[in-house]
Amino acid sequence: MHIEELKVGEVGEGGEEGRSSFVGSDAKRVLVGAGARVLFYPTLFYNVVRNKIQAEFRWWDKVDEFILLGAVPFPIDVPRLKELGVRGVITLNEPYETLVPTALYHAHGIDHLVIPTRDYCFAPSLHDLCCAVDFIHGNALSGRTTYVHCKAGRGRSTTVVICYLVHYKQMTPDAAYEYLKSIRPRVLLASAQWQAVQEYYYHLMVRRAVGFAPTADLFIKASKVAAASRELVTFDDSSVVVVTEHDLEGYNPSCQSGTMPSEIWADLSVVYRVRVAGQAALARISCLWLRYGSNQKISAENLSGESSCSVRTNHLGAISVDIHVY
Repeated sequence: MHIEELKVGEVGEGGEEGRSSFVGSDAKRVLVGAGARVLFYPTLFYNVVRNKIQAEFRWWDKVDEFILLGAVPFPIDVPRLKELGVRGVITLNEPYETLVPTALYHAHGIDHLVIPTRDYCFAPSLHDLCCAVDFIHGNALSGRTTYVHCKAGRGRSTTVVICYLVHYKQMTPDAAYEYLKSIRPRVLLASAQWQAVQEYYYHLMVRRAVGFAPTADLFIKASKVAAASRELVTFDDSSVVVVTEHDLEGYNPSCQSGTMPSEIWADLSVVYRVRVAGQAALARISCLWLRYGSNQKISAENLSGESSCSVRTNHLGAISVDIHVY
């Protein structure tokens, strides 16, 4: 597969179609933004009424020792949040949705991180998610609670909290999502928000595998890959990924007999762990990605006549991964 970067103002094959898609995306963003503005106060009023008449319709919920997840606070809520130990607030609202100015938070000794994110169909960027997770973690290390909110405490704020739970509570995205639903049943992610969670999870696994520095630094090396990944075609039955010695630069090759095998992380929409024993695995690796039914098998001889070692993972659903070392 060949990927070519299209420069600004440059149109190749399908250029007009590409332009149309961008225009369509911008138009959608404008229309959703206009709709969100029109619906903000009616839906806010609806949430306030439900909060008053239904005990289970809480304005915020404690979802972790140092995290509150909820709806947009009013100025009158700031002193109460402080009493609850909140010393940091993450606002994922656009300016017209924000009801509490930063100055009021600061007057009560509360730090304020603002990440303007459009409502309904949109999600924070990978960089913003990294900053938000670091903000929560920094407060937690000091025993300070963070209040994460959007308009209703359903989508945008839930996206951030799931990423924190995935990172620091070692949950999978699905487990974190179900956990939040069990505490705050009305949380709901749009497709773009769930995709943002998966993207964060993928890059977190890569960071852990190769030993990247702090979370926010992940964006610096991963942003271009993340942007390009949206254009990639899903692996099909004939797809092959080759990892050479250059790809393994910086990987710790130390693996002595009797010690824990080296770990190599592979990803096919979800990250799977594959353990490969021995120093030979670090020399050169060819990864063959295939989709097969649970009863189908591939022999090592079919991969190459030069094979010296072949390791096969257990089936994970209908997806299997073969690691061929030579």
